[in-house]
Amino acid sequence: MKNIRNFCIIAHIDHGKSTLADRLLQYTKTISDRDLKAQVLDDMDLERERGITIKSKAIQMEYTYQGEKYFLNLIDTPGHVDFSYEVSRSIAACEGALLIVDASQGIQAQTISNLYLAIEHDLEIIPILNKMDLPSAMPEEVKDQIVELIGCKREDIIPASGKTGMGVEQILEAIIQRIPAPQGDENAPLQALIFDSVFNPFRGIIAYYRVINGVIRKGDKVKFMATGSEYDADEVGVLKLDLDPRPEIRAGNVGYIVSGIKSAREVKVGDTITHVNRPCTEAIKGFEEVKPMVFAGIYPVDTEDFEELRASMEKLQLNDASLTWEPESSAALGFGFRCGFLGMLHMEIIQERLEREFKMTVITTVPNVSYIAYTKKGEKIIVNNPSELPDATKLDYVEEPYIKAQIITKSEFVGPIMTLCINKRGILKNQHYLTQDRVELTFEMPLAEIVFDFYDKLKTISKGYASFDYHPLEYRKSDLVKLDILLNGEQVDALSALIHRDNAYDFGKKMCEKLKELIPRQQFEIPIQAAIGAKIIARETIKALRKDVTAKCYGGDISRKRKLLEKQKEGKKRMRQVGSVEIPQQAFLAVLKLD
Repeated sequence: MKNIRNFCIIAHIDHGKSTLADRLLQYTKTISDRDLKAQVLDDMDLERERGITIKSKAIQMEYTYQGEKYFLNLIDTPGHVDFSYEVSRSIAACEGALLIVDASQGIQAQTISNLYLAIEHDLEIIPILNKMDLPSAMPEEVKDQIVELIGCKREDIIPASGKTGMGVEQILEAIIQRIPAPQGDENAPLQALIFDSVFNPFRGIIAYYRVINGVIRKGDKVKFMATGSEYDADEVGVLKLDLDPRPEIRAGNVGYIVSGIKSAREVKVGDTITHVNRPCTEAIKGFEEVKPMVFAGIYPVDTEDFEELRASMEKLQLNDASLTWEPESSAALGFGFRCGFLGMLHMEIIQERLEREFKMTVITTVPNVSYIAYTKKGEKIIVNNPSELPDATKLDYVEEPYIKAQIITKSEFVGPIMTLCINKRGILKNQHYLTQDRVELTFEMPLAEIVFDFYDKLKTISKGYASFDYHPLEYRKSDLVKLDILLNGEQVDALSALIHRDNAYDFGKKMCEKLKELIPRQQFEIPIQAAIGAKIIARETIKALRKDVTAKCYGGDISRKRKLLEKQKEGKKRMRQVGSVEIPQQAFLAVLKLD
């Protein structure tokens, strides 16, 4: 066990952690030059296209140092705030972390919040200054920031470059010297923490785990503590670039188990594996539940695909444990699911993965949060979807969830960020200077205001240098109204929104304008209206496509043309009564990009 090292890589998005991981794999000859491609651990097409890591990946490297052979288990993590749940799981399985900072950009928000996660778990932190080969690198200033942040010595910071391979040897030495070997008792009852799971169409579900105590052998009868189910370990092994079977995995190591599990519900990430005949007394602690921020409905375009969509969602939940969902139905869209996401990027990625990996075409409704409505009779109703709101005549008041938002940023961006938060109905609670140019702002604000585009705007006005973290507070009474969108006089429930009365007029007007651009013209005129109850607050009209019926009528009296036009007018009226309007998929997502 003394020759095992478990570590993860934490960094802000785009600071070069996947490239540096490539160099480590190449240097330890874990991967042959023939198999080498850029960002080798990002194996999803989506990850390669967008240049972001979505899933944590685990891989074992072997490295000989001073004549001894060491086994290094690397867990690569995502950098975007929407996937910080993946990071929290990786950190739970490690003893050390490489903190990577881009020498040209300095410390950024996500670095700080991931760093705090690592410090809470008492990980040994190795600071690394990456991208030293860039002409715009400012090593000395960034070193000052790192020293100030984690209080290490300047000489502990390793200068490196993922592109040229500079500093890789020092990093490997530092991992072996500074990161402690895992603690654990091989003779104790088996305790292993599941930190990830993937679905394989041929072998069922493969769970990845870190053995804390005991030994797991091929053919053992094992039990998953949270679900209480028992299985045979058909195959255990370590994670190389492919799965590498071994007879046993001992305490301190990271491995996988294939046990013919078929259904996604049976594996819970964060669960503890133990033996059936010699179980451990308690499950492993320190694993947090996911808290979804944004709720949206996902519906199949064709209602017959509902069951297929359900199966796809279950498989997707396997390798994305932060997705939560339950079935719901809508008048406009039929049967579908109400899903909880960690943020807007997460929602986009899930939608794309459904389309790519499972060939499902889906419609996503307007994202929102859940409210509590109280009727005049004193009933309490939880409203997840604006269409569930009781009638205005029966409604007494509505409460919405508030959160405590903590924003860490540079002092030069305090003004614009305050303006943004106050426009989003935020209340400033505290302003605390961490260093001379880094401020922590604390706001209390409604969760609903954050759902749409708050994070993107925050990133834009702070040039990417603002970290955002929040904790739910309680529900508070608010003056909310239900805004309906009417197309051709018919209400479209998938476009309804619950919104604060002060913002309703602007929102309704923008919605109507946006829909006017997106809905194709028909043979008849379509009015688009925004309404609160029976009161119309905004209207746009999509003009009809006209056929030139007078083309064949040349010369003669004007009354002949008149007659044809009158006849056409009658036809248009009838069409408008029976005509239905097709809404394109972009219209449902238009709400997100109103500004």
